[in-house]
Amino acid sequence: MRRLLPFLIATLTTTVFAQVESKTNPSDFVPKGYVIFDRINGDLNKDGIEDCVLIIKGTEKSNIITDEYRGKLDQNRRGIIVLFSRNNQYELAIKNYDCFSSENEDGGIYFPPELSLDIKNGNLYVHYTHGRYGYWTYTFRFQNGDFELIGYDQSDHSGQVVNREISINFLSKKKQKKENINEEAEGDDEVFKETWHSITVNRRIKVSEIKDFDGLDMSVY
Repeated sequence: MRRLLPFLIATLTTTVFAQVESKTNPSDFVPKGYVIFDRINGDLNKDGIEDCVLIIKGTEKSNIITDEYRGKLDQNRRGIIVLFSRNNQYELAIKNYDCFSSENEDGGIYFPPELSLDIKNGNLYVHYTHGRYGYWTYTFRFQNGDFELIGYDQSDHSGQVVNREISINFLSKKKQKKENINEEAEGDDEVFKETWHSITVNRRIKVSEIKDFDGLDMSVY
């Protein structure tokens, strides 16, 4: 047993350090078959140092199509890589290579929503804008080894008129709903009826586990 002990300690130590992937350049984390679609920087773990978030996009040729009306479209899906900055290097925090649809997805009679990411107050915001129809935003915070969903905000519009707003706080487990009751509203003159509900959160949604952001159903809360 004494002979085995040093070997076990060395094995465990190697295993722990192997879990932390560290590289000099963010682009070194991009897997084969993907390219960088977008990049943002900001402090995500509140250590005062700017971290890095990459949006990556697949390059599979079979997903590049020619649409009858829109021409050549790259419908490869997109993903996310979050890197923490430590000691002049980057460490992999989380990755999810295919959680976002293509920017050229088929929106039917509507244009597809526009995806953007932001970092503010240590939180990661995944924001979708849908033109005159409104927007929705997912708020994630790094905790328990992943970026967990702590908030959701949605605003439904008809042009300049806000029809409904929803805000969910997954930490306090409360949901706020505001509905415009002024049927003659033209914009900035809405009258909102506000209601609050308690929600049940059985398990936190994590960025690394999301198969498709388009499939997230916030109406269950």
